[in-house]
Amino acid sequence: MALSFCGNNKGSNAYSVENGVLNNGCFVDALNLVPHVFLLFITFPILFIGWGSQSSKVQIHHNTWLHFPGHNLRWILTFTLLFVHVCEIAEGIVSNTRMESNHLHLFMPALMGFIAATTSVVYYHNIETANFPKLLLALFIYWILAFITKMIKLWKFAEESLGVKELRFCITALLVVLYGLLMAVEINVIRVRKYVFFANPQRVKPPEDLQDLGVRFLQPFVNLLSKATYWWMNPLIIGAHKRPIELKKIGKLPIAMRALTNYMRLKDSYEEQRQKTEDPEKSPSIWKSMYRAFGGSILLSSTFRYMADLLGFAGPLCISGIVGNLHTTQNMTQTNMTFGVFFMSSNELLKNTSVLAVLLFLALVLQRTFLQASYYVTIETGINLRGALLAMIYNKILRLSTSNMSMGEMTLGQINNLVAIETNQLMWFLFLCPNLWAMPVQIIMGVILLYYLLGNSALIGAGVILLLAPVQYLIATKLADTQKSTLDYSTDRLKKTTEILKGIKLLKLYAWENIFCDRVEETRGKELTSLKTFALYTSMSSMRGSSLYHMPHPHTTTHIHTPPPPLKFPDKAFASLALFHILVTPLFLLSTVVRFAVKALVSVQKLSEFLQSDEIGDDSWRNGEMSMCLEFGKKYKYHGDVSTKVINRKDRYRMDNYEQPMRRQLRPTETEDVAVEVNDGFFTWGSNLSTLTDINIRIPTGQLTMIVGQVGCGKSSLLLAMLGEMQTISGKVYWSNCFLLSLFLILSWLSKNRYSVAYAAQKSWLLNATVEENITFGSPFNKQRYKAVIDTCSLQPDIDLLPFGDQTEIGERGINLSGGQRQRICVARALYQNTNIVFLDDPFSALDIHLSDHLMQEGILKFLQDDKRTVVLVTHKLQYLIHADWIIAMKDGSVLREGTLKDIQTHDVELYEHWKTLMNRQDQELEKTEMESQTTLERKTLRRAFYSREAKNHIDDEDEEEEVEEDDDDNMSTTTSRRSKIQWKMCCRYLSSGGFLMVFLMVSSKLAKHSVMVAIDYWLAAWTSSNPFLGVLQHRSCVPVFIILCGAAIALCLITSLTVEFLGVAAATNLHHNLLNKIIHAPIRFFDVTPLGQILNRFSADTNIIDQHIPPTLESLTRSTLLCLSAIGVIAFVTPTFLIALVPLAVAFYFIQKYFRVASKDLQDLDDSTQLPLLCHFSETAEGLTTIRAFRHEARFKQRMLELTDTNNTAYLFLSAANRWLEVRTDYLGAVIVLTAAVAAIWSTSGPDVDQSGLVGLGLTYALTVTNYLNWVVRNLADLEVQMAAVKKVNSFLSTESENYEGSMDVSQVPEDWPQHGEIKIHDLCVRYDSMLKPVLKQVNAHINPGKLMKIKSNLKSIVIDGIDICKLPLQTLRSRLSIILQDPVLFSGSIRLNLDPERTCTDDRLWEALEIAQLKNMVKALPGGLDAVVTEGGENFSVGQRQLFCLARAFVRKSSILIMDEATASIDMATENILQKVVMTAFADRTVVTIAHLVSSILEAEQVLVFSSGTLVECDSAPNLLAQENSLFSILVRTHK
Repeated sequence: MALSFCGNNKGSNAYSVENGVLNNGCFVDALNLVPHVFLLFITFPILFIGWGSQSSKVQIHHNTWLHFPGHNLRWILTFTLLFVHVCEIAEGIVSNTRMESNHLHLFMPALMGFIAATTSVVYYHNIETANFPKLLLALFIYWILAFITKMIKLWKFAEESLGVKELRFCITALLVVLYGLLMAVEINVIRVRKYVFFANPQRVKPPEDLQDLGVRFLQPFVNLLSKATYWWMNPLIIGAHKRPIELKKIGKLPIAMRALTNYMRLKDSYEEQRQKTEDPEKSPSIWKSMYRAFGGSILLSSTFRYMADLLGFAGPLCISGIVGNLHTTQNMTQTNMTFGVFFMSSNELLKNTSVLAVLLFLALVLQRTFLQASYYVTIETGINLRGALLAMIYNKILRLSTSNMSMGEMTLGQINNLVAIETNQLMWFLFLCPNLWAMPVQIIMGVILLYYLLGNSALIGAGVILLLAPVQYLIATKLADTQKSTLDYSTDRLKKTTEILKGIKLLKLYAWENIFCDRVEETRGKELTSLKTFALYTSMSSMRGSSLYHMPHPHTTTHIHTPPPPLKFPDKAFASLALFHILVTPLFLLSTVVRFAVKALVSVQKLSEFLQSDEIGDDSWRNGEMSMCLEFGKKYKYHGDVSTKVINRKDRYRMDNYEQPMRRQLRPTETEDVAVEVNDGFFTWGSNLSTLTDINIRIPTGQLTMIVGQVGCGKSSLLLAMLGEMQTISGKVYWSNCFLLSLFLILSWLSKNRYSVAYAAQKSWLLNATVEENITFGSPFNKQRYKAVIDTCSLQPDIDLLPFGDQTEIGERGINLSGGQRQRICVARALYQNTNIVFLDDPFSALDIHLSDHLMQEGILKFLQDDKRTVVLVTHKLQYLIHADWIIAMKDGSVLREGTLKDIQTHDVELYEHWKTLMNRQDQELEKTEMESQTTLERKTLRRAFYSREAKNHIDDEDEEEEVEEDDDDNMSTTTSRRSKIQWKMCCRYLSSGGFLMVFLMVSSKLAKHSVMVAIDYWLAAWTSSNPFLGVLQHRSCVPVFIILCGAAIALCLITSLTVEFLGVAAATNLHHNLLNKIIHAPIRFFDVTPLGQILNRFSADTNIIDQHIPPTLESLTRSTLLCLSAIGVIAFVTPTFLIALVPLAVAFYFIQKYFRVASKDLQDLDDSTQLPLLCHFSETAEGLTTIRAFRHEARFKQRMLELTDTNNTAYLFLSAANRWLEVRTDYLGAVIVLTAAVAAIWSTSGPDVDQSGLVGLGLTYALTVTNYLNWVVRNLADLEVQMAAVKKVNSFLSTESENYEGSMDVSQVPEDWPQHGEIKIHDLCVRYDSMLKPVLKQVNAHINPGKLMKIKSNLKSIVIDGIDICKLPLQTLRSRLSIILQDPVLFSGSIRLNLDPERTCTDDRLWEALEIAQLKNMVKALPGGLDAVVTEGGENFSVGQRQLFCLARAFVRKSSILIMDEATASIDMATENILQKVVMTAFADRTVVTIAHLVSSILEAEQVLVFSSGTLVECDSAPNLLAQENSLFSILVRTHK
């Protein structure tokens, strides 16, 4: 057929203009070409030549600055214009097929219009980002010309009485509207920017975010196409293949997405509710606050979701049209001819299968674009909400009443759950929110379309689906309950595991590790039972999902084929099949949505209760309100009375701004010589009884005040009461403001932080930061002052041992430091702060005599006192009382005596004499000795620990490098190949842990299930086609076969889900059991060199991944992969030509997944690595709340929290954007697959001989499933790769060597009463801590007679006791026959009985006897439950000294012939220590007591002393004999400390 622009039909006069030029349709179409040619002629030179940028003077992200108003509207109108042009082209081409000759004017102008519209948007984008608005004049002219030419065409159509029934008229009218709107947009740009026709063009300033080059998250700033396709992510994702993504690369968040911005939005809506509510008892609704703050984004996401869901129904309708019109012939009659050309209706166009294929492709692209946009908006909103909630929770934590924490009303675990779980639950609920209102629309539309296709039979299928919905709801609620119980068991197991790891040294030395291991295994058993129940319900849910898909089929297809003749309706059958698949999705999601909705309700309830909990308040412990920072010189007078000292936030809740609060009451000016004064104070920790009663004290300004008293008398509580941390029943605490009235007020304010107190708590609290950051604690770094503090606290030798000096991160809670080192860093922090008042709570408890004296002399007496600072010191070291300017003696929660030492000597002779007997050391300058002190041992331990860790890390790195295999086909770097490689070895390890039988069942059932699913759909296709296979069969006989196949599919779905879930449970069981046994039986050395947090992560995060994340990921991966493979196989079977197009599609898919997996893993790692510091910061804050508030560093910690939150949110947003990047591309690939399959099917089934419409419907239906599941293959692959790292970490610990528990002697050979006498013989003992380290004891020979009290300073191993070499004994037997008291007190949660006798072998009398010896009997009797009284985690409900006393009682319970005491009296006062020393000497008079001690007073009582120097035994004799030798090291040590 010859080509002609106007056609060359016989007898036609196409080029005639006799009736007027504009009355010639071909000429009008040619006239419509003019604007398009004009635009191309003008814009192409400009696009290729380029231009200068007006914005180049400002350094910004040039390609993301959207300068012009109406930007988004322009893009939407342009995309609509492109779609209308596609329709115009399709209409023109189809109309052309009805003509005798080709009429190019029917589609050529439309094609040029499509090219021009594409060029216009490219041109506009370049002009906009370059900020050259004058060049937009070309577009303005183009829109005017296009509008005029289309108006002429529409006018001529109207003259010929053409109307809306003709498709071409409708298209032309739409084009007129679109060109008119685009012209209006252009006029608006001229109006706003005034770039033409105005004398003074408007200059615009770039947004603040784009001026900050650190902002790399550009989604809010890029153009609409880049937003929809995440094109701006390309450099990051492609670049990740060459270099790992780091935090620096992802930069900062835009201001609108930062936690502070969103916190203020949420806080404002929360406060607005609080102010409007009339009932003070009623707390503001968090739900309403969330809606007011983030409701707009949720509505936008829902709009996108509705549009996506409605477009989703285009797929089944297009399939119905393609299959139904596959063999229909086009009617060639030309009844509707105008202007000499054919005009068709929209119905006629939609009967063209090729047009339907293109429309199906476009509908899929749009549907997936809107769906991904909805996902992104909800995820961004969820992340913003999470950031706001975290800020709100943190602000509340900083104001929490201390009694809430101390009395257990608010535990650290609850706070961690709020931060790590509840906020995430709300975030995930927000992700699923659009489903709540999208699901009803999907269901209603699906049922309506089914009714349109099938009639009344659709109601049967829909009825089956609706009947199964309550079942799914029931399963969902059961799943939620089971998951909650699993979480409870998991928390309990982790708590017990943590206690074991913290007290592992004690458990091993008491041979109790198996007892406590069994406790963990018992809880783990309950957790696994809950996991199995969860697996069962999950499998039932999967089966129900399969039932929803397969059960309606027999009903609907039976009704389709009810007449006896083989009436075939493949179009309706497969359209209904696709519709059922759409209906299944919302009902299947019901369980997830319900589950998260229930969790969200619970989370909001917990969050609301937390926000309403008691606060410390600005006025919780004093009366009056004032701001010290605003009115420095004003004298304040007190008024009113204090009725309630703790604010109940149910009555009033006030969120703080991120400002520094001022809480302390100013003291009246007449007593300015007093820094702090307490009058008639009665304080409590929350119980009805007062902890401190009748407190009347004063702290002199600029002097040293000491608070002394026995263990548990309330010394630490008094400090906290003055700091405002305790609840005040009555009385007042005054803080002097005398320093504010000084002449140099401003200078004073700048030089010292006058409103904070430098506070060193009794329990050392360190940040997970460097040593320097822990000491400076946010204060400006002053090198001279820093060096002086380091020297004062004797920290320089310890710092020298650290790998990076004072820049070494000291780990969580200072885990890699000893107790003394942690204590000294805390004291150094207090000394470094330039504050007027310093509170030191028992800073000497973990220090030996050398450091104690040095710290007292250089730190307190010289460093602090020379600076005229007010020092309040709590101590048990009574020998330092002579240095005190003021002394406060405490007893049983009240002040026994207050005054100077001379006052007490005069007025309370008895107390003074009591103190005098305890002050057996005078304060003198220490001489240098070669004796090994506790500090020296700590430094050696530190050196060993870091040396071993470095060696261990080096070995681990080498092992990792060995695992990397070289890939000759890939020229990437080793690092990149290692990052992008799936850990197949770990996959095999995981599957082998599950058992070969379960793996075999999983694989075989999966293959069988998908084979049956394909068979069902093929049977349906064959049934609805003229298939030779069914030629001899009656169609009625197909129904039973079809029902059997559907039943088999449902059963196999249950079996496959059960096999995967129980495979996961079996693997989790074996991996955890092996891990626990390996860790619990590892040598103590392992725990010295391995951080506690690292071990805990194996039992918490990694075990959680193995338990609950890998099984569903594995199931989803195998299901998605098999679905995609079966779909591609079916399409290839139906249309083999599809395989040709599959090759480039497969190549594109390979590169997409290749780039994504590497970037996803990096971003996932960044998300994980940034989440941990955030959670640690919350934990650190909750633990160090008192210290932070004393220092007045709330604002700094808030700012740090905001930075950590934003960093984590940045990583999470980039990960989400990367997921959208993948899904958009795989969705578009899926749409191309559908288009290719449709076109291939249309071309291959053009023959009229065999009706293959059923098979075509089958192929198209399967092509639609590829769109849904293709991205899940890559996502699950990436997720599995990340999750397998957990298996690898657990597996690395399974290679840990266990202790040698077996001995050469059998347990039966050891006498039951061994050791009976306690005789110890040491023969040539040589001991080292590690095979890589030098010996610490060399050639030691000693003999300890039975019943001797012997003092030594080292660990003794491989010794002969009562004639038996301990090397030959089984380890458990040896340890179970000895008693030991460690330096650090360890208590386990449970009861007092459990802590004293976990083996349950002792009588109550024996336990009471031990408690009496340890001076605890009266205290325990007073507790509810007595021996069964509750001990909280770590024994936090007892003081440090009381905990140590319990440890002493624990050793007394065993009553072994040998007792080892490792500096067991470090945390108790001297009076109690002396009593205990006497008790040990009397109660263990006939037994051998080995004491590792540093106090000279205790050494003097020893019957035998071993003195070591550099690991060699240099002296061994009784204490008197060694003292008699003037040159002995022992006598030198004693003389030094007198």
